[in-house]
Amino acid sequence: MIQDFVIVLGLVGYAFGVLMTFGTVLTWVERKQAAIMSDRIGANRAYIRIPFTQVKLVWLGLFHGMADGLKMLLKEDFHPRTHDALGYAIAPWVVFTPVLLVFAVVPFGGTIDPGRLIPPLAEWFAGRTYPLQIARLDAGLLVVFAFGGLTIIGAMLAGWASDNKFSLLGALRAGSQMISYEVVLALTLLGLVLLHGTVDLGAIVRAQSGVVLGFLPAWGIVVQPFAALLFLTAAIAENKRIPFDLPEAESELIAGYYTEYSAMKMGLFMFAEFIEIAVIGALFTTLFLGGYNLPYMSDAGFGFPGGYFVALPHAAAVLIQLGTFLAKVLAVCSFQILVRWSLPRFRYDQLLRFAWKILFPLALANLAVTVVVLWAMERA
Repeated sequence: MIQDFVIVLGLVGYAFGVLMTFGTVLTWVERKQAAIMSDRIGANRAYIRIPFTQVKLVWLGLFHGMADGLKMLLKEDFHPRTHDALGYAIAPWVVFTPVLLVFAVVPFGGTIDPGRLIPPLAEWFAGRTYPLQIARLDAGLLVVFAFGGLTIIGAMLAGWASDNKFSLLGALRAGSQMISYEVVLALTLLGLVLLHGTVDLGAIVRAQSGVVLGFLPAWGIVVQPFAALLFLTAAIAENKRIPFDLPEAESELIAGYYTEYSAMKMGLFMFAEFIEIAVIGALFTTLFLGGYNLPYMSDAGFGFPGGYFVALPHAAAVLIQLGTFLAKVLAVCSFQILVRWSLPRFRYDQLLRFAWKILFPLALANLAVTVVVLWAMERA
């Protein structure tokens, strides 16, 4: 149906715009937040001068992102003489593309009724409603792991194809790090899957719209707080950010697996890293922070304890849900950047020991406790 195609096209455009905006803005947030944390002014050198005046538009350093983009686009694209041409060329895209695809299964709003939002189109849409999610898949969580695992193939391919020993060492580190922390990531989410009985991300968000103990929102972070902490730790490690950035480790490996990349190819690696910060924020919001809903909120309005209900117009509910989701994602992104500028880098042996001797047993313990509690609740 043409109506379905128009809506899907709109959702894809919105999701793509949100991710590109997050990827750009986070390059500025990282600089500005680092400056604030270290009591510096920071990110104030790039500006636009108004023609024929001495007025400089600095705007808190927002032009630094534009300057970075122009530098990447205009810089000469060097490549090593003995590289593998095919692997070297496609590796940045193998890293960049799956990061975007993961967002396709993330619900970023409730259900919209286009006919109620735009009354002149009500007859054309004939009462059709659509969830704000590009791909409604029953196995959404499995898709996240499938696409998430592809990014590391791109990193390993880049390291191998560059024909550089530092790049290859970075690629090997990236591979072993991904295997170690992917296991922890999966174990932490098994508790949520057992709790909600589904791997559909939309159903997991809807299951968090209720309350527990009569007044607490039934968010994942309330019912599985330990899993939330482990998930976020393992997800930051998967993104290879400090303190887990051993695959890049500029003090040891120059830039690791992308040492031999320059210009926009290097820009794709860096842009994918910043977009992945936003995707991790979106997944954490979906799984542990109630997704697009505020406490006690549903598509119809607010239902407070005691039976008091406040109905919302459809347009207001849609806008609140979209804004709530973006605000939660931005908060989680800011926390990841806070961690990046607060902790020192692990040694490589410490990184693997932390995964297998600390996080892995803790994830197993969390899963075992969840199973026992659910079994006891069923028997009660």
